[in-house]
Amino acid sequence: MKSFFKVTLLATTMAVALNAPLAFAADAAKPAAAADSKSAFKNDDQKSAYALGASLGRYMENSLKEQEKLGIKLDKNQLIAGVQDAFANKSKLSDQEIEQTLQAFETRVKTSAQQKIEKDAADNEAKGKTFRDTFAKEKGVKTSSTGLLYKVEKEGTGDAPKDSDTVVVNYKGTLIDGKEFDNSYTRGEPLSFRLDGVIPGWTEGLKNIKKGGKIKMVIPPDLAYGKTGVPGIPANSTLVFDVELLDIKPAPKADAKPEAAADEKAAETSKK
Repeated sequence: MKSFFKVTLLATTMAVALNAPLAFAADAAKPAAAADSKSAFKNDDQKSAYALGASLGRYMENSLKEQEKLGIKLDKNQLIAGVQDAFANKSKLSDQEIEQTLQAFETRVKTSAQQKIEKDAADNEAKGKTFRDTFAKEKGVKTSSTGLLYKVEKEGTGDAPKDSDTVVVNYKGTLIDGKEFDNSYTRGEPLSFRLDGVIPGWTEGLKNIKKGGKIKMVIPPDLAYGKTGVPGIPANSTLVFDVELLDIKPAPKADAKPEAAADEKAAETSKK
């Protein structure tokens, strides 16, 4: 049992590292003949056991597919045979052999996963540079000293936001292949945040427009999520944002009371 959960944990870790969703029973398609489920089981214990087996089966099936992306092709028949032999208490491997094999497998998966991450990161950086070079040639595009590329589509009115201001925006974010990873328009709710509390590309870029303004930003990895990435955004990704600045809320002025108290204390000290 310990070895099974070690494999399961390993598969989960590997899948998460690759930003791969895991398919559980709730995510799978509904059975073709749902009515048969009522007569297929004699009681709830049987039905629960089957549901657990189905969930684990789908889970491992998805894990096997993710491992294949790393060049690791495990034999599904041997996996099933291992489960059956374990239930029959006639495993072909001793506990020590199982532990050693899983340790070697873990090392193999980690090494392959790291190699894939590094390769994908290098590919993303190269593709991103090509995309940025092409975008930089478009009419109206400016490139800052940090490498941020932007096109002001509507300047807006008033003052540009400062680091300490809270801005309210609507936006759409995509990868360079057009894959959308975030969109406040479809959520039906703009985003509000302090300008210096987001990725550097946003902090710098939004200072180029004012309230009511619109801007398109192409942000290189070092001004976004860099070599690590985040779920939905692979490592070294160049990001494309279309942003509309709806409002700017200046940071509240510092409370005058602490200053007054400090002045009063200083005055008392000078009298002594």
